[in-house]
Amino acid sequence: MEPRQQPGQQPRSQPGHDLPQVRRSGHEAGRSVDADGDLYAALDLGTNNCRLLIAKPDERGFRVVDAYSRIVRLGEGVGASRRLSDAAMERAIEALDSCHRKLAERGVRRSRLIATEACRAAENGEEFIARVQRETGLALEIVNRETEARLAVAGCASLVDRDADGVLLFDIGGGSSEIVWLDLRNRGGARGYALTRFIRAWVSLPVGVVNLAERHGGMDVSHEVFEAMIDDVSSHLDGSALGAGLREAMASSNMHMLGTSGTVTTLAGVHFGLRRYDRRRVDGAWLADEDVSAMVAKLRDMSYRERVENPCIGADRADLVLAGCAILEAIRRRWTCARLRVADRGLREGILTELMAADGVWSRGGRGHKGQKGRS
Repeated sequence: MEPRQQPGQQPRSQPGHDLPQVRRSGHEAGRSVDADGDLYAALDLGTNNCRLLIAKPDERGFRVVDAYSRIVRLGEGVGASRRLSDAAMERAIEALDSCHRKLAERGVRRSRLIATEACRAAENGEEFIARVQRETGLALEIVNRETEARLAVAGCASLVDRDADGVLLFDIGGGSSEIVWLDLRNRGGARGYALTRFIRAWVSLPVGVVNLAERHGGMDVSHEVFEAMIDDVSSHLDGSALGAGLREAMASSNMHMLGTSGTVTTLAGVHFGLRRYDRRRVDGAWLADEDVSAMVAKLRDMSYRERVENPCIGADRADLVLAGCAILEAIRRRWTCARLRVADRGLREGILTELMAADGVWSRGGRGHKGQKGRS
């Protein structure tokens, strides 16, 4: 496996190219080293989840050939102790060991492996990263919040309405939440990955579903507790870099929200009444403001047991989803918007896009081979 991109290194953009299409292979498991090579990998070790994507460039983007996701709750208790617990680290290392095996079996060509808020906030975060390398062979980098916000934009940019004057993108994580204002009023013909150049302002809140639920409770959430969670999040928005300028832009411009997180994908699944979660129905779906309000109210009125039994929530998210709804509500109350687009994609797709763009795989043709003409 080639060395990962070094912290702070900025991949070269490919202006004029759409963000790649993300296609899932129908046979993501059970294969060894890819016969054609040119595999890329992105790993995101977050506060709640450990996620891996392995993908192959093609002429219109990339095709996912393998994926892995496990809830590890690495950030459990960090808000109170400022340290990663032994149990949480063991869960994460077990998951990372599985990721290492996948990377080795696939013969991955290029990768970037990141850790986010839990490792940023914990006093023993760097120590844990060193332990991960010793025990699994994986060299993770702890990315800063600005990088996390940029990767979220890169991963979701293909879902931006081409006629929009701006977008308020948010990524509700386990330990932090990133909010980005894309000001597209003077974007010309730029679209897709090139939209990362139009970040007007961004803010990273030190609050996510795990630490918010730990502070206020996530199982039995009364209306009063739910409002207290919203107030908690709102206090972090006061005086943010987004400020009044964003409120004015949203009032006068053709803007929409774009949400990437388990919270918004859950809301969409519940909205569509899915009997089991279906990414094809959710990714790219549009929800009207009143639909979002209705789904938040529906989840808020569910008991913990009802949330566990809902196929789009389940036991893994039942104690966290209302904290996510509270973060979403704080954002919506601060900045009113008629439309929300749902993204079942994010940091991993952003990493893959930046790596492939830096290697010029689309300028050389869809599969990264010289002599083939790529399509934008």
